[in-house]
Amino acid sequence: MTSHLNFSRRAALVAGAAGLVLAASACGGGASAGSSSSDSLKKLSIIVPANPGGGWDQTGRALQADLQANKLVTSAQVTNIGGGGGTNGLAKLATEKDANTLMVMGYVMVGAVETNGAKTRLEDTTPIARLTEEPLVLVVPASSKYQTVQDLVADIKANGKGVAITGGSAGGADHILAGQILKSQGVEADKLNYIGYSGGGESIAALLGNKVQAGISGVGEYAEQVKAGKVRALAVSGKTEAPALPGIKPLKDQGIDVVLTNWRGVVAPGSIDDAQKAKLTEVVTKLHDTEAWKSTLKKNNWDDAFLAGDGFKTFLTEDITKVKTTLSEIGLVK
Repeated sequence: MTSHLNFSRRAALVAGAAGLVLAASACGGGASAGSSSSDSLKKLSIIVPANPGGGWDQTGRALQADLQANKLVTSAQVTNIGGGGGTNGLAKLATEKDANTLMVMGYVMVGAVETNGAKTRLEDTTPIARLTEEPLVLVVPASSKYQTVQDLVADIKANGKGVAITGGSAGGADHILAGQILKSQGVEADKLNYIGYSGGGESIAALLGNKVQAGISGVGEYAEQVKAGKVRALAVSGKTEAPALPGIKPLKDQGIDVVLTNWRGVVAPGSIDDAQKAKLTEVVTKLHDTEAWKSTLKKNNWDDAFLAGDGFKTFLTEDITKVKTTLSEIGLVK
């Protein structure tokens, strides 16, 4: 396992190596046209740290299909390792000897590492790239008395745990957003009554049955219910309006200084060297530039959030710090 110091120290050397590799590939032709067999990896392993069917699995399968279709790899194999909010897969990555390995991960894993007290951390991996992101949406039942986010916050201030907010599992993006909204408005953490479910269907049922007062999930999870008038959206959590929910203003445009997106990316084993990291970064960068990947983003309603190299490493380091602080503030970690 690579030390946390090594995680930070390699960045400058890797950036130079990645730049040389990418410059060389640019001389040979456009990335969107794919790659010759001499440039491609012969075999790539993709670890999906979740069971089949979820967002991480969809991302891993999309990577597999588009990398092979563009001949950026000769073959790509996906292995699912479920459990622990992705930390079981993270532990497997720590022992991986094959340098040509990528693991799908994202915001949910950042929180799971903290809430599960995982021995293997994301600082022990080699960051490759952030790929996609999706804003969250705060909704209430269609018949709710709340017309604004401030109405909801005011009721929580007055009645504390008498107001319930539902969403995904404890410690995930939905829970963290609820905590950040209250914190930004000066509401004590112990007033948050968060009811987590493993799937969006269960949270929708709770909302439609008026068993909870509000819900938070990915825009893609709730958009159809909003459009059908079953629930009412109060705000989205991105920097701008979400195309799937036009007219719903971001939190930051409603006096709540909070921006949060549920992002996904890929990391590699912490034991790989600079040249191996540069090669994986090159392959993922070329994939991002293909028409196939652009179509995949559109088909899945994923926002393009590509960020590679030092930029992704810095982003991940900052995100880990923010998540640790928020989880501590809402009482999920000490």
